[in-house]
Parts: sequence; C-alpha cells; structure tokens
Amino acid sequence: MSKRTRLNWLIDLTVFLSGLAAALSGIYYLYLPNGYQGGRNPLYNTVIVFHRGTWEDIHTWGGVIMVAILLVHITYHWSWVKTMTRRMVNAIRGRGTRMSSKARFNVLIDALIGLCFVLVATSGIYFLFAPSGSAHSTVTFLFSRTTWDLIHTWSGTTMIAGAVVHFAIHWGWVTKVSTRFFTTLRSGARPVPQMSR
Repeated sequence: MSKRTRLNWLIDLTVFLSGLAAALSGIYYLYLPNGYQGGRNPLYNTVIVFHRGTWEDIHTWGGVIMVAILLVHITYHWSWVKTMTRRMVNAIRGRGTRMSSKARFNVLIDALIGLCFVLVATSGIYFLFAPSGSAHSTVTFLFSRTTWDLIHTWSGTTMIAGAVVHFAIHWGWVTKVSTRFFTTLRSGARPVPQMSR
C-alpha cells in the first residue's frame, strides 16, 4: 500500500469518527432540546449514556475536529475537485467528454456535502463564540440566533444524509483499502522472538 493511500485512509477514518461523534450528539440535541425543568418538559435532564454537558463537549469537539480534518481532506483532494468541476462544466456546455450518470451523481452528492459543510461549519463557529446562556448569546451576526440554529440543524441533517450516500458510493474502495491497510499492518509487524526452553 502506498503512503498516499495510507494517509488518505487515515484522513477519511478521522473524518468518519469525528463526524460520527458530531452526528450522534446532534441527534441527541434534536430529540432532547434544551428546555425548562418541570411538568411541561418531562424529558428535562434525561441521561442517555452521558449527561447533557458531556454530549455538548462531544458535539463541540467532534465538530471542531471534523471541520479541521475536512479542510485537510478537501486540500488533499483539491486536484480531483478542480478536475471534476471542469469536467462537469464542460459536460453542461456540451464540450469535452461526457460524464457517466454515476460520476455526475457522485459530483452532485459531493457538492451538496460541500455546501452543507460550509453552512454547518459557519453556524457551528457562530455557536462556538456565542454559546447559549453566555453574555454573547444575544449577539446577532447576519441572522438571529434562531435562524442560525435552523441553518445548523438542517444543513447538518442534510450533510449526514449526503455523507451516508457518499459512503455507500465508495463502499468498494473503503472495504478494499481497509483490508489492505490492516493486512499491511499485520505483515509489517515484527515477529515476536521465541523463548528458548
């Protein structure tokens, strides 16, 4: 396995794990939103595996790591992004080689994920610097806090759906490279010396 493929696999694994942490904690918040204690909110302070504060930390740091590693991922694949964008534009204009429907679908899914990534990252950064309950929670930047919340929720939800489709499209690569990665690790391990009797 080449160093480039190994690095690509490690980047993708980090994107997957940090995205999974951000997604699971986001789903927790979607179904158990912050609210008031009392009869109107029987789910207040419900503990599912972790307390609310821990879920908040998982969501914040999972999101920060995901944004950082996705920027690395995009940089790493930038030549592919430029090539496929050029091919897509040329195909729309009727110039150059035509793209298969599978390639077009892949580019459109990646573009959707990219757009949602920008929206979820921007809104996440807003919440990072203006957390609820702080003196800055009433600060508006372009939109109200409620609008940022809607942008964050729905762009995140759409990004998760797009990522699942992206993962399914590339499932063959994932299984092939994962198998090679772990086979390389096993074969590259030093043999344990046998003890003499």
